[in-house]
Amino acid sequence: MNFPMLRTTQRQQHAVTPRLQHAVRLLQLSSLDFAQEVHDAMGRNPFLEIEEAAPDAPPAETGDGSDVDLKTTGPDASMADSPYERDSWQQTSSSVRTQNAESDVGVLDLIAADVGLRPFLRTQINVLPLSRRDHALACAIVESLDDDGYLRTPLDELAATSGMTPAVEDAEMLIALKRVQSLEPCGVGARNVAECLQLQIVDIEDDAQRELARRIVTDHLDRLAQHDVNGMARTLKKTPAQIEAACERIRHLNPRPGWQVDSSATQYITPDVLVRKIRGRWMATLNRAIVPQVRLNQTYATMFQEHRNGRNTELAQHLQEARWTVKNIEQRFSTILMVAEAILKRQQHFLEFGAMAMKPLGLREIAQELGLHESTVSRVTNNKYMATPVGVFELKYFFSREMATTSGGGCSATAIRGVIKGMIDAESAAEPLSDAQIARLLVRQGLKVARRTVTKYRQVLKLPSVERRRRFAPATPAAC
Repeated sequence: MNFPMLRTTQRQQHAVTPRLQHAVRLLQLSSLDFAQEVHDAMGRNPFLEIEEAAPDAPPAETGDGSDVDLKTTGPDASMADSPYERDSWQQTSSSVRTQNAESDVGVLDLIAADVGLRPFLRTQINVLPLSRRDHALACAIVESLDDDGYLRTPLDELAATSGMTPAVEDAEMLIALKRVQSLEPCGVGARNVAECLQLQIVDIEDDAQRELARRIVTDHLDRLAQHDVNGMARTLKKTPAQIEAACERIRHLNPRPGWQVDSSATQYITPDVLVRKIRGRWMATLNRAIVPQVRLNQTYATMFQEHRNGRNTELAQHLQEARWTVKNIEQRFSTILMVAEAILKRQQHFLEFGAMAMKPLGLREIAQELGLHESTVSRVTNNKYMATPVGVFELKYFFSREMATTSGGGCSATAIRGVIKGMIDAESAAEPLSDAQIARLLVRQGLKVARRTVTKYRQVLKLPSVERRRRFAPATPAAC
């Protein structure tokens, strides 16, 4: 007979505390998202304050031993010059106000406002000599356009929902659509890609090329997408050079005219790490422009500790959160700098000789050196950027798997992509290299790369296929 028994065992288990979860989440944010997160934390936490920047920064030594004033030189000069720029702006704005003392127009009134697609079109409609009914129908079409500038809603549905008396006829809706399609940007109001391109083809000056482009867009749009130049040449009874010239003109048209009027602000990349060569050595430093100048307000913290009681639990949580935030900020940027320095130590040849000198590098190699987990290195390298003299790169760009060579050594995938790009840049325009030819050339150089791998790398480089890269030479006139 079995009797129940009690047994105690010990085991270890990882517990992710709220503080650790918060630190991990902050680490994987981009610089813009992290700055917004810190800004929000300062808005709700009374124990956080902005640390005033030093009025004067010490000069830094350059490679030639000269001194450079960081306030006016370098990629991070915008941060160092903030007090100077603020004073300059105040002086400039004051002088403008003095000059415009007799006018009500201020400096802020001269800043251009963002205009979306629909307000931009309504502005054009408002200056047209239209009746109230025609104006309302045109505005109804404008409000039904998507962000690409296309009209996806059928005209009969728009007519049915207009609620006008008498009822809107199909001819009225077509006229209203033609009015919208005559507005800028050219191609707006189209109901499909073919119609959008046809609206823009009228701007082609050459009559013969315009007619050929119209026939291609109307009847052979699928062949245009497949880059079947020879097939279109046989069907349209034109030379391949003429077809290619018309196709090239079509490719310069905009299939998304609505994107030309976009109210969203452009998001620029702000590098997290700056790389310079100082006295013959590549050095990595944090970009001060992205480091939040946040500190714990010691005055408030001391006052709270002196008058603390059991009823101020919310303030106690704010104080603890403020300490975590300051510590997480320091930990985030120290980790980013450590990873960037480790990457830089292994990829210095890339800065000297380009992509073909990139070495194979894995997350585990950096993690083992720094004593971090691979997932931590992955979070650090994602959406973090390094500014170098040869360009701005995401940190994960410097990682690539090792590929075997015929000599038994290894080569990074980034270096192979650099070789492929060099081959395509040096190829003949009339006889471009196919992916299979590139693969054979790589094998001759000792790089064992399959044809499908070449295709994948070419697509990663955003290079067109061999059919799209082929350019037909113009036909030479026959000798008399």
